[in-house]
Amino acid sequence: MKVDLPALAITLLIGAVGGSVAAALEVPLGYLLGSLLAVGVTAAMGWRPLGRGITLPVRLRMSFVPVIGVAIGGAFTPEVAREALGWGGSLLGLLVFVPMAHALGYVVFRTGGLPRVDAYFSALPGGLIESVQLGEEAGADVRLLTVLQFLRLILTIIAVPLIFAGVTGHAVGSAAGVQMTGADAPLTSRDVLVLAACGGLGVWLARLCRIPAWIITGPLILSALAHVTGWVQGVPPGWLISLTQVVLGTGLGARFAGVSGAMLRRAGALAVLNGAAVMALAYAFAMALHALVGESVSAVFLAFAPGGLAEMSLIALSLNLSAIYVTTHHVVRIALAVLAAQIGARWFLRR
Repeated sequence: MKVDLPALAITLLIGAVGGSVAAALEVPLGYLLGSLLAVGVTAAMGWRPLGRGITLPVRLRMSFVPVIGVAIGGAFTPEVAREALGWGGSLLGLLVFVPMAHALGYVVFRTGGLPRVDAYFSALPGGLIESVQLGEEAGADVRLLTVLQFLRLILTIIAVPLIFAGVTGHAVGSAAGVQMTGADAPLTSRDVLVLAACGGLGVWLARLCRIPAWIITGPLILSALAHVTGWVQGVPPGWLISLTQVVLGTGLGARFAGVSGAMLRRAGALAVLNGAAVMALAYAFAMALHALVGESVSAVFLAFAPGGLAEMSLIALSLNLSAIYVTTHHVVRIALAVLAAQIGARWFLRR
């Protein structure tokens, strides 16, 4: 497909300015949230800067996601591998959490007047692409479904850093000057080549093997192997992580282009109610499971919060939490949500 390069440049500029301003104001995860807000408002209001619409190709956004997987893999150590043996309790907890979160969302959306098929697929706590595709095949309103699923991601991405900042009483993550371990360590040419290979080969191999969330899990696995075996010591630099946040936030904000105000208001009210209910459920699971798995309440809460895999992993990196723990749980959550989408699609189609 042809890309409007001037429109893309303007969109990225708006995202970069929004992210930079938010970071300067010490907004938690400022580059991500600032770019999302700036581009999202511009797109939703229908503004056309210099006569150009807001646009950002999905392929460009996805090309930055492997950076997160490579960065997370850099945190993998033998100590983390030993800790992983104790994660069984919370991984099993997802088998309960995902159906409960789905049921909560379904009740909220049905009470809000949505038909059953729309409510079922809109309430799925993960697997956005699969939820929209299978929901459309089952007869759901694909536009409303897409907006609700994106609002789930965006509201979670916005709420989680603000919740951490509110609970701790001070700035967190990048807003507090915290950077992921090794983000400023100098990289040799060999390190750059190895990390780039982990990203590219990881995506290709994981997609070939049909691993869930292949675009991030493949680079993560290869990066973890490279670090454990001593092939590489460093991780992607801090500026690249910040750039990744801007691109991801800009991509999410651009999704609001063409959405009517009436649909956005209706979907927004329902999404806020659903988000509050599911976040409260995630916190309850975090309180119940953190001692069992030996992780902090914050880490378990972040592992269960139903945001995007890439964005939740970025938050974990920014907060110096156990990013591998968080990412592993989100991969399982998405796999369970996709399974529920497939089951629901078959059921609705039969009826």
